[in-house]
Amino acid sequence: MRIELGQEEPPEIGLIALIDCIFFLLMFFMVATSFKQPPNPKKQAELPISLPAAQASLQADEAGEAPLVIGVDKSGELYLDGAPVSTQVLHGRLKIEAAANPGRRVRIDGDQLARYQDIVHVLDLCQFERLTNISMHTRGAQ
Repeated sequence: MRIELGQEEPPEIGLIALIDCIFFLLMFFMVATSFKQPPNPKKQAELPISLPAAQASLQADEAGEAPLVIGVDKSGELYLDGAPVSTQVLHGRLKIEAAANPGRRVRIDGDQLARYQDIVHVLDLCQFERLTNISMHTRGAQ
């Protein structure tokens, strides 16, 4: 004898469990895949400079405005914030910076094989524009 339990429902596919599995697989592949980062134009380019070593060094004070970085490589080429520049462009930029902020910090990154005269030339340009807050960047004591 057959017992009637009411109206029979048609079978369904459990979509909730299927959606959970799909999201789990999606998250797994997102975490497991390494994404290629686009190059950051704001990131400072690496200068072709090998800094001289210092016997003793102080920790730089990173508070406040970032310094204007002037690089001098071993052949005497000048770099301003990582980009190669001529002496005239550097002088113009120093004039603009001195007019905007006379106390602006300037950091000189000179290669250990750079001629002393090239470094003095950059110091003269800074002094001519009355920029006196100048520091030299070195590798720390080893």
